[in-house]
Amino acid sequence: MTDPVFDPDLLSRCISCGFCLPACPTYAATGDEASSPRGRINLMRALQNGDLDPYDPTLQEQTSQCLGCRACEPVCPAGVEYGQLLEQWRDHQWKGRRQPLLARALMLAAGMRHLFRPLGALRRTARGAPAPLPPAEPVSLMLGCFERVLFPTVSRAARKLAPELSVPAGQGCCGALHAHNGDTAAGERLARRMGDDLPGTIVTTSGGCAAHLASVLGQDRVRELSAHLADRGATGELRVDGRRARVALQDSCHLRNGLGVWKQPRALIGQVADYVELPSAATCCGAAGTYSLLRPRESRRIVDAKIQEIEAAGVDYVAAVNPGCLRQLRTGLRRARSRVKAVHIAELLARAAQHHPPT
Repeated sequence: MTDPVFDPDLLSRCISCGFCLPACPTYAATGDEASSPRGRINLMRALQNGDLDPYDPTLQEQTSQCLGCRACEPVCPAGVEYGQLLEQWRDHQWKGRRQPLLARALMLAAGMRHLFRPLGALRRTARGAPAPLPPAEPVSLMLGCFERVLFPTVSRAARKLAPELSVPAGQGCCGALHAHNGDTAAGERLARRMGDDLPGTIVTTSGGCAAHLASVLGQDRVRELSAHLADRGATGELRVDGRRARVALQDSCHLRNGLGVWKQPRALIGQVADYVELPSAATCCGAAGTYSLLRPRESRRIVDAKIQEIEAAGVDYVAAVNPGCLRQLRTGLRRARSRVKAVHIAELLARAAQHHPPT
Protein backbone atom coordinates (compact mmCIF):
# COMPACT_ATOMS: atom_id res chain seq x y z
CA MET A 1 0.00 0.00 0.00
CA THR A 2 1.39 3.38 -0.98
CA ASP A 3 1.74 6.18 1.52
CA PRO A 4 -1.14 8.67 1.54
CA VAL A 5 -0.58 11.92 -0.33
CA PHE A 6 -2.20 14.01 2.39
CA ASP A 7 -2.21 14.03 6.16
CA PRO A 8 -5.57 12.34 6.85
CA ASP A 9 -6.28 14.56 9.84
CA LEU A 10 -5.78 17.73 7.81
CA LEU A 11 -7.90 16.43 4.95
CA SER A 12 -10.77 15.32 7.19
CA ARG A 13 -11.33 18.73 8.78
CA CYS A 14 -13.18 20.24 5.82
CA ILE A 15 -16.96 20.11 6.39
CA SER A 16 -17.82 21.50 2.92
CA CYS A 17 -19.68 24.49 4.39
CA GLY A 18 -18.66 26.84 1.58
CA PHE A 19 -17.56 29.75 3.79
CA CYS A 20 -14.29 29.74 1.85
CA LEU A 21 -15.87 30.41 -1.53
CA PRO A 22 -16.36 34.21 -1.22
CA ALA A 23 -12.78 34.56 0.07
CA CYS A 24 -11.16 32.70 -2.83
CA PRO A 25 -9.81 34.86 -5.69
CA THR A 26 -9.80 32.07 -8.28
CA TYR A 27 -13.38 31.08 -7.47
CA ALA A 28 -14.42 34.75 -7.74
CA ALA A 29 -12.74 34.95 -11.16
CA THR A 30 -14.11 31.69 -12.59
CA GLY A 31 -17.24 30.73 -10.66
CA ASP A 32 -16.00 27.16 -11.01
CA GLU A 33 -16.42 24.96 -7.94
CA ALA A 34 -13.22 23.08 -8.78
CA SER A 35 -11.36 26.38 -8.54
CA SER A 36 -12.44 26.95 -4.94
CA PRO A 37 -10.85 25.61 -1.74
CA ARG A 38 -13.83 23.32 -1.18
CA GLY A 39 -13.64 22.03 -4.73
CA ARG A 40 -9.89 21.48 -4.52
CA ILE A 41 -10.23 19.61 -1.24
CA ASN A 42 -12.80 17.35 -2.94
CA LEU A 43 -10.21 16.70 -5.65
CA MET A 44 -7.63 15.96 -2.95
CA ARG A 45 -9.99 13.43 -1.38
CA ALA A 46 -10.61 11.80 -4.74
CA LEU A 47 -6.85 11.50 -5.23
CA GLN A 48 -6.34 10.16 -1.72
CA ASN A 49 -9.10 7.56 -2.16
CA GLY A 50 -7.90 6.44 -5.60
CA ASP A 51 -11.01 7.75 -7.35
CA LEU A 52 -8.92 9.89 -9.73
CA ASP A 53 -5.82 9.02 -11.69
CA PRO A 54 -2.86 10.62 -9.87
CA TYR A 55 -2.00 12.63 -12.95
CA ASP A 56 -5.47 13.59 -14.06
CA PRO A 57 -5.26 16.92 -15.97
CA THR A 58 -7.72 18.54 -13.56
CA LEU A 59 -5.42 17.79 -10.65
CA GLN A 60 -2.46 19.25 -12.49
CA GLU A 61 -4.40 22.36 -13.48
CA GLN A 62 -5.83 23.07 -10.03
CA THR A 63 -2.52 22.68 -8.19
CA SER A 64 -1.14 25.32 -10.52
CA GLN A 65 -4.16 27.62 -10.72
CA CYS A 66 -4.42 28.06 -6.94
CA LEU A 67 -2.68 31.23 -5.76
CA GLY A 68 -1.85 29.67 -2.41
CA CYS A 69 -2.90 32.92 -0.71
CA ARG A 70 -4.58 31.09 2.19
CA ALA A 71 -7.44 33.62 2.32
CA CYS A 72 -9.70 30.63 2.98
CA GLU A 73 -8.05 29.84 6.31
CA PRO A 74 -9.19 32.78 8.48
CA VAL A 75 -12.84 32.33 7.41
CA CYS A 76 -12.92 28.54 7.88
CA PRO A 77 -14.98 27.52 10.96
CA ALA A 78 -13.39 24.05 10.94
CA GLY A 79 -9.82 25.32 11.03
CA VAL A 80 -8.72 23.70 7.78
CA GLU A 81 -5.00 24.34 7.21
CA TYR A 82 -5.33 24.66 3.47
CA GLY A 83 -1.79 25.95 2.97
CA GLN A 84 -0.33 22.70 4.29
CA LEU A 85 -2.65 20.64 2.12
CA LEU A 86 -1.63 22.61 -0.98
CA GLU A 87 2.06 22.05 -0.22
CA GLN A 88 1.45 18.30 0.17
CA TRP A 89 -0.53 18.30 -3.09
CA ARG A 90 2.25 20.03 -5.01
CA ASP A 91 4.81 17.67 -3.50
CA HIS A 92 2.89 14.89 -5.20
CA GLN A 93 1.80 16.54 -8.46
CA TRP A 94 5.08 18.35 -9.16
CA LYS A 95 7.49 15.48 -8.69
CA GLY A 96 10.50 15.27 -10.99
CA ARG A 97 9.79 16.33 -14.55
CA ARG A 98 6.24 17.39 -13.71
CA GLN A 99 7.58 20.32 -11.72
CA PRO A 100 7.37 23.57 -13.73
CA LEU A 101 10.74 24.22 -15.33
CA LEU A 102 10.85 27.84 -14.25
CA ALA A 103 10.11 26.94 -10.64
CA ARG A 104 12.86 24.33 -10.75
CA ALA A 105 15.33 26.85 -12.16
CA LEU A 106 14.48 29.40 -9.48
CA MET A 107 14.94 26.84 -6.73
CA LEU A 108 18.30 25.83 -8.13
CA ALA A 109 19.36 29.48 -8.17
CA ALA A 110 18.10 30.02 -4.62
CA GLY A 111 20.17 27.05 -3.47
CA MET A 112 23.43 28.62 -4.62
CA ARG A 113 24.15 30.30 -1.30
CA HIS A 114 27.79 30.83 -2.21
CA LEU A 115 26.62 33.42 -4.77
CA PHE A 116 24.46 35.44 -2.41
CA ARG A 117 27.25 37.06 -0.42
CA PRO A 118 29.11 38.54 -3.43
CA LEU A 119 25.83 39.54 -5.09
CA GLY A 120 24.66 41.15 -1.87
CA ALA A 121 27.96 43.00 -1.53
CA LEU A 122 27.72 44.17 -5.13
CA ARG A 123 24.20 45.45 -4.52
CA ARG A 124 25.21 46.95 -1.14
CA THR A 125 22.71 45.17 1.10
CA ALA A 126 22.84 45.74 4.86
CA ARG A 127 25.74 44.16 6.67
CA GLY A 128 27.58 44.14 9.96
CA ALA A 129 27.08 43.97 13.70
CA PRO A 130 24.28 45.63 15.68
CA ALA A 131 24.47 49.03 17.38
CA PRO A 132 26.97 49.48 20.26
CA LEU A 133 24.31 48.52 22.81
CA PRO A 134 22.66 45.40 21.36
CA PRO A 135 19.69 43.80 23.11
CA ALA A 136 20.30 41.05 25.63
CA GLU A 137 18.71 38.60 23.22
CA PRO A 138 20.34 38.67 19.76
CA VAL A 139 18.15 39.82 16.88
CA SER A 140 19.20 38.93 13.34
CA LEU A 141 18.06 40.41 10.03
CA MET A 142 17.35 37.88 7.29
CA LEU A 143 18.36 39.32 3.93
CA GLY A 144 16.38 36.99 1.69
CA CYS A 145 17.75 35.32 -1.42
CA PHE A 146 16.21 37.27 -4.29
CA GLU A 147 15.31 40.34 -2.23
CA ARG A 148 18.94 41.21 -1.58
CA VAL A 149 19.57 41.28 -5.33
CA LEU A 150 16.35 42.94 -6.51
CA PHE A 151 15.72 45.34 -3.61
CA PRO A 152 18.96 45.88 -1.66
CA THR A 153 17.80 49.20 -0.21
CA VAL A 154 15.15 47.41 1.84
CA SER A 155 17.64 45.77 4.20
CA ARG A 156 19.56 49.03 4.58
CA ALA A 157 16.33 50.80 5.52
CA ALA A 158 15.51 48.07 8.03
CA ARG A 159 18.88 48.57 9.73
CA LYS A 160 18.24 52.32 9.99
CA LEU A 161 14.90 51.66 11.63
CA ALA A 162 16.21 48.94 13.94
CA PRO A 163 19.94 49.43 14.62
CA GLU A 164 19.91 46.49 17.04
CA LEU A 165 19.69 44.10 14.10
CA SER A 166 22.81 42.12 13.27
CA VAL A 167 23.31 40.85 9.72
CA PRO A 168 25.15 37.51 9.84
CA ALA A 169 27.19 36.82 6.72
CA GLY A 170 26.76 33.75 4.57
CA GLN A 171 23.01 33.31 5.03
CA GLY A 172 21.17 31.65 2.17
CA CYS A 173 17.55 30.95 1.20
CA CYS A 174 14.93 30.27 3.90
CA GLY A 175 13.21 27.59 1.78
CA ALA A 176 9.83 29.28 1.28
CA LEU A 177 10.31 29.09 -2.49
CA HIS A 178 10.88 25.35 -2.27
CA ALA A 179 8.00 24.66 0.12
CA HIS A 180 5.55 26.46 -2.15
CA ASN A 181 6.74 24.76 -5.33
CA GLY A 182 6.65 21.05 -4.63
CA ASP A 183 9.64 20.40 -2.38
CA THR A 184 8.63 20.86 1.25
CA ALA A 185 11.47 18.63 2.46
CA ALA A 186 14.03 21.04 1.02
CA GLY A 187 11.98 23.98 2.29
CA GLU A 188 12.06 22.67 5.85
CA ARG A 189 15.76 21.79 5.64
CA LEU A 190 16.68 25.28 4.46
CA ALA A 191 14.52 26.89 7.14
CA ARG A 192 16.24 24.89 9.87
CA ARG A 193 19.62 25.86 8.47
CA MET A 194 18.57 29.50 8.52
CA GLY A 195 17.61 29.02 12.15
CA ASP A 196 21.11 27.68 12.84
CA ASP A 197 22.83 30.47 10.91
CA LEU A 198 20.93 33.39 12.44
CA PRO A 199 21.11 33.68 16.25
CA GLY A 200 18.18 34.75 18.41
CA THR A 201 15.03 36.19 16.92
CA ILE A 202 14.97 36.33 13.13
CA VAL A 203 13.52 39.53 11.69
CA THR A 204 12.54 39.45 8.03
CA THR A 205 11.29 42.07 5.58
CA SER A 206 9.39 39.40 3.61
CA GLY A 207 5.94 38.37 4.78
CA GLY A 208 6.03 35.10 2.85
CA CYS A 209 9.40 34.13 4.29
CA ALA A 210 8.21 35.03 7.79
CA ALA A 211 5.23 32.68 7.53
CA HIS A 212 7.34 29.82 6.20
CA LEU A 213 10.08 30.20 8.80
CA ALA A 214 7.52 30.43 11.60
CA SER A 215 5.87 27.21 10.43
CA VAL A 216 9.19 25.37 10.77
CA LEU A 217 11.03 27.17 13.58
CA GLY A 218 8.04 28.40 15.58
CA GLN A 219 6.51 31.85 15.87
CA ASP A 220 8.66 32.69 18.88
CA ARG A 221 11.78 32.65 16.67
CA VAL A 222 10.48 34.74 13.76
CA ARG A 223 9.16 38.27 13.43
CA GLU A 224 8.23 40.31 10.38
CA LEU A 225 9.70 43.82 10.41
CA SER A 226 6.47 45.75 11.02
CA ALA A 227 5.64 43.47 13.95
CA HIS A 228 9.15 44.03 15.29
CA LEU A 229 8.75 47.82 15.05
CA ALA A 230 5.18 47.97 16.35
CA ASP A 231 6.00 48.66 20.01
CA ARG A 232 8.48 51.48 19.34
CA GLY A 233 6.36 53.07 16.62
CA ALA A 234 7.42 55.24 13.68
CA THR A 235 8.78 58.78 13.65
CA GLY A 236 8.74 61.67 11.20
CA GLU A 237 6.22 62.50 8.53
CA LEU A 238 5.80 61.99 4.81
CA ARG A 239 4.66 65.08 2.92
CA VAL A 240 3.78 65.61 -0.73
CA ASP A 241 3.21 69.06 -2.23
CA GLY A 242 3.03 70.61 1.23
CA ARG A 243 0.47 68.17 2.59
CA ARG A 244 0.61 64.91 4.50
CA ALA A 245 1.11 62.01 2.10
CA ARG A 246 -1.70 59.55 1.38
CA VAL A 247 -0.47 55.95 1.63
CA ALA A 248 -2.20 52.63 0.96
CA LEU A 249 -1.01 49.14 1.86
CA GLN A 250 -0.99 45.82 0.05
CA ASP A 251 -1.07 42.98 2.57
CA SER A 252 1.20 39.98 2.26
CA CYS A 253 -1.21 37.07 2.00
CA HIS A 254 0.86 34.64 4.04
CA LEU A 255 1.70 37.27 6.63
CA ARG A 256 -1.95 38.19 7.14
CA ASN A 257 -3.62 34.83 6.67
CA GLY A 258 -0.83 32.66 8.08
CA LEU A 259 0.55 34.76 10.95
CA GLY A 260 -2.29 37.19 11.56
CA VAL A 261 -0.05 40.24 11.07
CA TRP A 262 -1.98 43.07 9.41
CA LYS A 263 -2.76 45.73 12.02
CA GLN A 264 0.90 46.55 12.70
CA PRO A 265 1.88 47.88 9.24
CA ARG A 266 -1.30 49.96 9.07
CA ALA A 267 -0.61 51.51 12.47
CA LEU A 268 2.97 52.37 11.53
CA ILE A 269 1.93 53.99 8.25
CA GLY A 270 -0.78 55.96 10.04
CA GLN A 271 1.84 57.46 12.34
CA VAL A 272 3.75 59.09 9.46
CA ALA A 273 1.10 59.62 6.76
CA ASP A 274 -2.63 59.56 6.06
CA TYR A 275 -3.41 55.88 5.73
CA VAL A 276 -5.95 54.91 3.04
CA GLU A 277 -7.45 51.41 3.18
CA LEU A 278 -7.93 49.86 -0.25
CA PRO A 279 -11.09 47.73 -0.60
CA SER A 280 -8.95 44.79 -1.75
CA ALA A 281 -5.89 45.42 0.46
CA ALA A 282 -6.35 42.05 2.13
CA THR A 283 -6.66 40.09 -1.12
CA CYS A 284 -3.87 38.74 -3.28
CA CYS A 285 -2.11 41.05 -5.74
CA GLY A 286 -1.37 38.14 -8.08
CA ALA A 287 2.33 37.84 -7.28
CA ALA A 288 1.82 34.75 -5.10
CA GLY A 289 5.42 33.61 -5.09
CA THR A 290 6.13 32.14 -8.51
CA TYR A 291 2.51 32.48 -9.70
CA SER A 292 3.17 35.71 -11.63
CA LEU A 293 5.86 33.87 -13.59
CA LEU A 294 4.10 30.53 -14.02
CA ARG A 295 0.64 31.94 -14.84
CA PRO A 296 1.29 35.48 -16.09
CA ARG A 297 -2.11 36.04 -17.73
CA GLU A 298 -4.13 35.33 -14.59
CA SER A 299 -1.62 37.25 -12.49
CA ARG A 300 -1.86 40.29 -14.73
CA ARG A 301 -5.66 40.31 -14.59
CA ILE A 302 -5.51 40.34 -10.80
CA VAL A 303 -2.96 43.12 -10.48
CA ASP A 304 -4.51 45.28 -13.21
CA ALA A 305 -7.79 45.38 -11.26
CA LYS A 306 -5.85 46.31 -8.14
CA ILE A 307 -3.98 49.08 -9.95
CA GLN A 308 -7.31 50.60 -11.03
CA GLU A 309 -8.36 50.57 -7.39
CA ILE A 310 -5.11 52.22 -6.30
CA GLU A 311 -5.57 54.94 -8.92
CA ALA A 312 -9.15 55.57 -7.81
CA ALA A 313 -8.05 55.93 -4.19
CA GLY A 314 -5.96 59.01 -4.98
CA VAL A 315 -2.93 57.87 -3.00
CA ASP A 316 0.67 58.95 -3.40
CA TYR A 317 2.25 55.66 -2.34
CA VAL A 318 1.27 52.03 -1.94
CA ALA A 319 3.40 50.15 0.57
CA ALA A 320 4.24 46.46 0.45
CA VAL A 321 5.50 44.13 3.18
CA ASN A 322 6.75 41.46 0.79
CA PRO A 323 9.29 41.73 -2.06
CA GLY A 324 7.17 39.69 -4.49
CA CYS A 325 4.23 42.03 -3.93
CA LEU A 326 6.51 45.03 -4.37
CA ARG A 327 7.74 43.74 -7.72
CA GLN A 328 4.19 42.97 -8.83
CA LEU A 329 2.87 46.40 -7.87
CA ARG A 330 5.74 48.25 -9.50
CA THR A 331 5.25 46.29 -12.71
CA GLY A 332 1.52 47.00 -12.76
CA LEU A 333 1.91 50.69 -11.94
CA ARG A 334 4.60 51.12 -14.58
CA ARG A 335 2.42 49.42 -17.19
CA ALA A 336 -0.45 51.75 -16.30
CA ARG A 337 1.89 54.78 -16.37
CA SER A 338 0.64 55.66 -12.92
CA ARG A 339 2.10 58.46 -10.80
CA VAL A 340 1.62 56.33 -7.66
CA LYS A 341 4.85 54.88 -6.30
CA ALA A 342 5.15 51.39 -4.81
CA VAL A 343 7.61 51.18 -1.92
CA HIS A 344 8.54 48.67 0.75
CA ILE A 345 7.30 49.69 4.18
CA ALA A 346 10.89 49.72 5.49
CA GLU A 347 11.89 52.35 2.92
CA LEU A 348 8.71 54.33 3.55
CA LEU A 349 9.30 54.51 7.31
CA ALA A 350 13.03 55.17 6.98
CA ARG A 351 12.39 58.13 4.67
CA ALA A 352 9.67 59.44 6.99
CA ALA A 353 12.17 59.37 9.84
CA GLN A 354 14.37 61.66 7.73
CA HIS A 355 11.37 63.98 7.13
CA HIS A 356 11.22 63.53 3.37
CA PRO A 357 9.24 61.10 1.18
CA PRO A 358 10.69 58.13 -0.69
CA THR A 359 11.77 58.63 -4.28
